[in-house]
Amino acid sequence: MKISSLQENLKQGLTIVGHIAGRNINLPILNNVMIEAKNGNIKLTTTNLEIGIVCVVRGKAEMGGSFTVDSKTISDYISLLPNKKVSVEQKENKLIIETENYKTKIIGQSAEEFPLIPQVEKNFFYSANVNEFKRALAQVIFAVSGSELRIELAGVLFSFNKDALTLAATDSYRLAEKKLSVKTNGQDDGDKKVIIPARTLQELLRILSGIQDGEGEKEETNEIKFYLSENQILFTIGSTELVSRLIEGQYPDYKQIIPTEVKTKAIINRAELTRAVKASALFSKTGINDTNLDLPAGKNKVVVSSASGQTGENIAELEAEVDGEDNGVVINYKYLLDGLNNIESENVKINIIDSNTPCILKSEKDDSYLYIIMPIKK
Repeated sequence: MKISSLQENLKQGLTIVGHIAGRNINLPILNNVMIEAKNGNIKLTTTNLEIGIVCVVRGKAEMGGSFTVDSKTISDYISLLPNKKVSVEQKENKLIIETENYKTKIIGQSAEEFPLIPQVEKNFFYSANVNEFKRALAQVIFAVSGSELRIELAGVLFSFNKDALTLAATDSYRLAEKKLSVKTNGQDDGDKKVIIPARTLQELLRILSGIQDGEGEKEETNEIKFYLSENQILFTIGSTELVSRLIEGQYPDYKQIIPTEVKTKAIINRAELTRAVKASALFSKTGINDTNLDLPAGKNKVVVSSASGQTGENIAELEAEVDGEDNGVVINYKYLLDGLNNIESENVKINIIDSNTPCILKSEKDDSYLYIIMPIKK
C-alpha cells in the first residue's frame, strides 16, 4: 500500500474516525485505524463493534492495499506535521510516513484481523438539512436515560413518516420531542420507527461539528442521509459514513402522557424565567431540586419560589401573560433549565393542568418542539 495526501486532509480524516478507537484490552486491534487504498481512494476506518466510522480522504492511492496502526499514535503524529504533502507506505509490519524533513516508522498490524463493518443497502434513504438535524438532535438527546435498566430508554426514538422525522427521548421524568422535515429518494413504504443508542448520536454530533468546521461550505456536507436495515442504521455526510446497531425493544407509547387539555397557560420571557429558576435553585432542597411555579389567576405574573431549612428561601415575581384558573406545580429545577436552554425563542409557553400532571413547555411561535416535565408530588 502506498498513498499520498495533504497533511490537513489526513489530519481531519483521522480526527473524524479516531474518537471511537479506545483502549480495548480484549481486542487490541480495535485501538487501530485501518488505512485502505482501493480504486484510487484513500479510506480510513475505525470500529468499536457497536459503531463503525468510514471516511474517504482526498489524496492519491499509488498502490492498493490495507494496513492498521494505532489510531492515537498516527493521529497525534500527523497533527504535528507541517501542512504539506505526506506520503504513507506500508513495508512489512510498519507504516513509513514521510514529508519534507520528517520521516517516521509506526509498527502496525495486518488488516486481516480487523473486524468487518456491517453493510447497509443504499437503495432507499431519508435526508435532512445537517444544521436543522444537529439542532433537533441537541434539543432531545439530553433527555435520554442514563440508566441501563431499561435499554430502550438509553436511545432516541426516530419516527420516519413520509416527509417528517420525529425525534423523542425520555428518562421517564421528562420528555423532549422535536419534529423536522425530511425528504426521500423514492416511495416510502410506511412509517418506520427505530431506537438509536445515545452514544451513537453523541458521536454523530461530534462528527457533524468536525466536518462542518473543516469543510462547511461544501454543498455535500449540508445534507445528511439515513439508510435503514433491520438492525442497523447508516448515516452519510459527504465522504463520511457512520453505521450503528439499533436498540432492540419497544419504545414506550409516550403520546399517552402528553396532556390534551390545559387549565392554565402562561407566556413568559425565557431569559427572565431562566434567571429566576437559577436563583431559586440555590434554595431548593438538596437531592430533591424542587422549584415552585405558581400562576395566580388574574394577576398576569408567574411566581418562582423555593425554600430549604438549611439555606433559606427565595421568591421571584415575573411579569407574564397568564390565562386560566389559579394553578401551580412543583418541578425539578434542573429539568426545567434543560428545557429552557433548548427552546429557541424569546418567550416560552407554559401549560399546566394541575399539580399532579405533567407541565408542558413550548416555544411561543414554534410548535415543532415539545418538552414535558413530571411534577414533584407534595
